[in-house]
Amino acid sequence: MTEIKHRWIPGPLRVVPCLVLLSCAIARGEDKLWVGWASISITPDRPVALEGQLYTRVSKYVHDPVTATALTLETRDGGRIQDQAILVSCDLVFIEAGLQDGVRAQLDGKLPGFDLKKLFLHATHTHTGPLMNDSWYRVPKQGVMQAPEYLSWLIERLSKVVIQSWNARQPGGVSWGRGYAVVGHNRRPVYANGQAKMYGPADSPDFDHIETGEDPVVELLYFWNAQAKLTGVLINIACPSQLVEHESYISADFWNDARAQIRARHSADLFVYPMVGAAGDQSPHLIYGQKAEELVRRAHGTSEGEEIGRRIADAVDSALPGASRDIRFDAPLRHLVESVALPYHPITRQQAEEGRKFYENEVREGKSDPMLGLLHKDIADRYDKLAANIQFRPEIHVLRLGDVALASNPFELYLDYGTRIKARSAAVETFIAQLACEYGSYLPTARAIEAGGYSAELWSFRVGPSGGKILVDRTVELIQSLWDK
Repeated sequence: MTEIKHRWIPGPLRVVPCLVLLSCAIARGEDKLWVGWASISITPDRPVALEGQLYTRVSKYVHDPVTATALTLETRDGGRIQDQAILVSCDLVFIEAGLQDGVRAQLDGKLPGFDLKKLFLHATHTHTGPLMNDSWYRVPKQGVMQAPEYLSWLIERLSKVVIQSWNARQPGGVSWGRGYAVVGHNRRPVYANGQAKMYGPADSPDFDHIETGEDPVVELLYFWNAQAKLTGVLINIACPSQLVEHESYISADFWNDARAQIRARHSADLFVYPMVGAAGDQSPHLIYGQKAEELVRRAHGTSEGEEIGRRIADAVDSALPGASRDIRFDAPLRHLVESVALPYHPITRQQAEEGRKFYENEVREGKSDPMLGLLHKDIADRYDKLAANIQFRPEIHVLRLGDVALASNPFELYLDYGTRIKARSAAVETFIAQLACEYGSYLPTARAIEAGGYSAELWSFRVGPSGGKILVDRTVELIQSLWDK
């Protein structure tokens, strides 16, 4: 497997005054920013079951590699460390339970001076990435890499890329930008009877409206070395990478096309760091207008992935000139980690019994893959947790980097929750990183639950609107605290 080497990348000198800013920051002993990059392949060398659908798929080939990209951030006042963070973006469907803890355990004692609680993983939500949990599907035993083996190998690879990014720390700078790219679309059409259906037909006579809108903003963080040369870009988009979600090959989905186009315009070694914003009800698939879109692509001679990649690359380029004129080598970094108690959505005894019966009929009798049955069994398990007053306690991270805030959550978080956080945030610009640390399933809104449909049905989510409000409120409070200080 080919690794992408970590190193600092030469690029065009864009801003000479930034060198003066750097020397002043050093002289005054202010928060001096250090940045480290690394990227590594997490592509298995054998066929593997793919995660993301309710049925078994085994990879037939590698369409394009899945990768993990690590970004280490550190601020120092003279020789004293002010704060730190290590972020790892993974071309996976989500962060499997135990994966982040496994990486932290593997790194114990290998990053001197670093608090491992300040490392977190998040996923791009590709549906053509390797399976990490052997309980979901009935996977052939012969000729296929099994999920526990892949998970163990993945922990080693992620630990390695973190160490590489840690060792690559160099004095650097950061600037932020904002571009626009239409990538995500709400995937929940609502009909005259008030019911919603994910990917339902819009040409039906009873089609009424799309449940909510989309967010075309592309939040951008550009990172620079001490000579003000671009080393990498973090790209936050409110859309999961599931353009080819039903295919039976390994792929990073449209992020592969985006990386290729961005690097073709700048440098083959430029680090491209994908981050998915609040997008639980979004996807790159159109609900209507597909034929027109296809004809336009055909005229241009591009695929869907290439078109999305071009839009993302255009957004990166459109904001770059302004960002290159405002590089901060002394940007304050503050990083908070908290376990937030969120209540499970209410469940009746009847719903719990129905969930348990569904599991027994579907899984124990072997009628289907275990995944759907296990999700229904989880309804009964949550009913017991509610009775025992047990809550879901995910780990969330909130960072301040200069004028920008970044907040994580474990969910496929509906767009509206992200909008609430951004609208109330004390930061000039706020990045949302969903599917971080562990998988929390969907977090739908009240109107979505009322309309029903996949992602808003009881078996497809754990935490509901009351927990969503707590998550939003606490995230906003933590961001505010970073500015109050």
